[in-house]
Amino acid sequence: MKHYLQFKDLRAEEYAHVFNRARIIKTRFKNYERYQPLVDRTLAMIFEKASTRTRVSFEAGMYQMGGSVVHLTTGDSQLGRSEPIEDSARVISRMTDIVMIRTYEHTKIERFAAHSRVPVINGLTNEFHPCQILADIYTWLEHRAPVGANGFDLASLKGKIVAWVGDGNNMANTWLQAAEILGFKVHISTPSGYGVDPVVAGIRDTSCYQVFADPREACKGADLVTTDVWTSMGYEAENEARKTAFANWCVDTAMMSVAKPDALFMHCLPAHRGEEVAADVIDGPQSVVWDEAENRLHAQKALMEYLLLGRIG
Repeated sequence: MKHYLQFKDLRAEEYAHVFNRARIIKTRFKNYERYQPLVDRTLAMIFEKASTRTRVSFEAGMYQMGGSVVHLTTGDSQLGRSEPIEDSARVISRMTDIVMIRTYEHTKIERFAAHSRVPVINGLTNEFHPCQILADIYTWLEHRAPVGANGFDLASLKGKIVAWVGDGNNMANTWLQAAEILGFKVHISTPSGYGVDPVVAGIRDTSCYQVFADPREACKGADLVTTDVWTSMGYEAENEARKTAFANWCVDTAMMSVAKPDALFMHCLPAHRGEEVAADVIDGPQSVVWDEAENRLHAQKALMEYLLLGRIG
């Protein structure tokens, strides 16, 4: 049994399998071919943090794969009251086949997984967002990687550059883990005091990233430029201070102009045009944010298939 709590929970060869299964599953979906390998399987979705894309993609994905879904929040279950996380895990994992949790402290999902009898997926914590980066890299491959007899060539990512502009948050942490595993490099530019901590990110090879004080320098020669909101959920009290600190970290056409001519732009959404990204970038020709959002659905279906059924095909 495997859990998926951080990006580093899978190896490169496992990602090669999941990405290629996502490609096949997406093709079947687009061709209106029924594919339901998870009949009689139940996904429990537990939300402590609000969600749009995470809920829709997991819920729709499980139904499309033939399974069923139980939706829980901390307000309508014992998780939000006095029952220990460990006891909730013991009970829920006896009644369902796989669990997705979207919460605040990463330690909560680790405690749940430690006492679960079924796979647990991180739908987002303060420290990591592996399902989003799973979809982002799948989207990157879909747009830029050659497809051979064995599917996507992950070697095509080696030596590529991802520019991360903005907060050193859960997305940035997860990009670093992905870079270490898949062999690309992350250029990070954050305001002072909002940087990435490699210890929190959980990486060993610090050569997989480089820090830049100037966000435009970080974007030079990048194959992919990506960002996130300046104020993540749970940090709303810092919103005004962050607006001031991040004023020069808006991804605009000047930043995109120094990236490679065919560079892609990504954003995990929701986006605030005029803050972390200019409208003419997110709505421009280099933006793949809508493909990126849709691919949460297909990448997560492939992930659930792998965690429940192992290698198929």
